[in-house]
Amino acid sequence: MSEAAQPVKVSCRNLWKVYGPRADRLSRSDGLFEGDRSAACEKLRSSGHIPAVIGANFVVHTGEIFVIMGLSGSGKSTLVRCLSRLIEPSCGQVLLDREDLLVANPHRLIELRRREMGMVFQHFGLLPHLNVLDNVAFPLRVQGQPAQERYSRAREMISLVGLEGRETAFPSQLSGGQQQRVGLARSLAVGPALWFLDEPFSALDPLIRRQMQDEFLRLQRMLNKTIIFITHDMQEAFRLADRIAIMRQGEIIQIGRPADIVREPADDYVARFVEDIPLVRVMLARDIMQPVNGGVGSADEAVEPNVTVEDLLARLAGGSRGFRVVDGGGDALGAIDPAAVLSIVARDRQRRR
Repeated sequence: MSEAAQPVKVSCRNLWKVYGPRADRLSRSDGLFEGDRSAACEKLRSSGHIPAVIGANFVVHTGEIFVIMGLSGSGKSTLVRCLSRLIEPSCGQVLLDREDLLVANPHRLIELRRREMGMVFQHFGLLPHLNVLDNVAFPLRVQGQPAQERYSRAREMISLVGLEGRETAFPSQLSGGQQQRVGLARSLAVGPALWFLDEPFSALDPLIRRQMQDEFLRLQRMLNKTIIFITHDMQEAFRLADRIAIMRQGEIIQIGRPADIVREPADDYVARFVEDIPLVRVMLARDIMQPVNGGVGSADEAVEPNVTVEDLLARLAGGSRGFRVVDGGGDALGAIDPAAVLSIVARDRQRRR
């Protein structure tokens, strides 16, 4: 399915967040946020205000991992909190399944957060006086579910994140990675349609962080959630994302697939961001395959469209002579010969000179 044909789960339209002494009054000024953004920002700053999010526009497709990345202070965490209305935006629309969250009344917003959204933050936020089982079951308790139902669901989620046998442990008895798994399980317990993760792994040691990224991708393959993921870590963003939005000083400056951003950065700032990202890690089989009419040689190794070029290189080193790219039903989508794979290696070397 093409990107344009994918169903949209979240639509963010001209979203602004302004801080300052008269921010609420400014947010009601006619036309301030509808014209030229640079002029609006200049006017705001001259009056002692800080535009933290500037006219954000994007959509997130159902089942997509949409990563928002940028340096500290770029506005990415403010943006995600505006999407969930943990922070009140100054202007704009946030549509969840076509419902505008910014006009939802407090009762409706509470219901949406309890039943439609899952949230995981950098600091795990586990309740220290509750064991693992009770922590995971806590949001279901808030919903008023009977004890038997909520504990059954909590045990399912604990098993899903690989913590069987730790149900009676308290947070102080768990490692950082285990605590974050509890946080993931708790956020999944309500079966959220939309999952917000704000720097969820940044407090972890590098090895544990890599393991949690693997765990996250495993869960996504099983659950196919719609995810908005915040990170300042470039390697993490390019490893996890279906698409990436790069922010700078409150503004989104480029949105695209990892391979597209690496190949065609929007400006010098983005180019510096991605200069150390190897093409072989972000380009996929579908990016380099050639269309075929009918079948392709049965001697070629079958691969899925989302296999990385780096993985294809490893397979060539193991003796593969070429690849046929197939969909989930085994039907041929295209073919890749070794020269196409090696050409990406050559392009990588040229980029780094």
